[in-house]
Amino acid sequence: MRRLAPALGLALCLAVALPARAEIETARDLMDAGDYPAAMEELLPAARSGNAEAEELIGVMYASGLGVERDDRRAFEWYLRASMKGHAGAQSGVGWYYEVGRGLPTPDLVRAYMWYALSAIGGDPDAAMSQEEVVKKMTTEQIQSAHELIDDYRVWLYPFR
Repeated sequence: MRRLAPALGLALCLAVALPARAEIETARDLMDAGDYPAAMEELLPAARSGNAEAEELIGVMYASGLGVERDDRRAFEWYLRASMKGHAGAQSGVGWYYEVGRGLPTPDLVRAYMWYALSAIGGDPDAAMSQEEVVKKMTTEQIQSAHELIDDYRVWLYPFR
C-alpha cells in the first residue's frame, strides 16, 4: 500500500492539472480566433484556482482591452498574481507597469528593475533588454536597492537557480 501512495498522489496531481492545461489551450485558441469573451470564460476557473498561466493571460486581456475594457489596474493585479508564482512573462509585465507607472500612482524604477531581473532569471528572453533600458534611468542607490530586493525575492521564487 505504501508503494501505491506516491503513484496515487501523482495521478491526483495530473487529474487536477490536465483540465487546467486544456482550459488554457482552449482559451489560447479562442484568443487567436478573436473570441475573447469565450476565452475569459475558459481562463477564469483556472485563474481562480491559482494557475499562473491563466492569470497572466487575463492580465494580457485587461492590458490590451481584449474582450474587456482596458483596465491597467486590473491588468497589473493579474500580472502580479502570476509573477508571485514565478511566471517570467508576467514578471516582465509587472516590470513594465512599474517602469512607466501606467495604472499606478507613480513609476517605480527600483521595482521595475527588480521584476525585469527576476523575469530574466525565470527565462524571459526579452527581460534582460528591458532591464538594460531601465537601469539607464536609475541612480546608483536605486540600483543597489533593486539588487537587495532581487536577492530577497530570488531565493523565494527561484530557490534552485
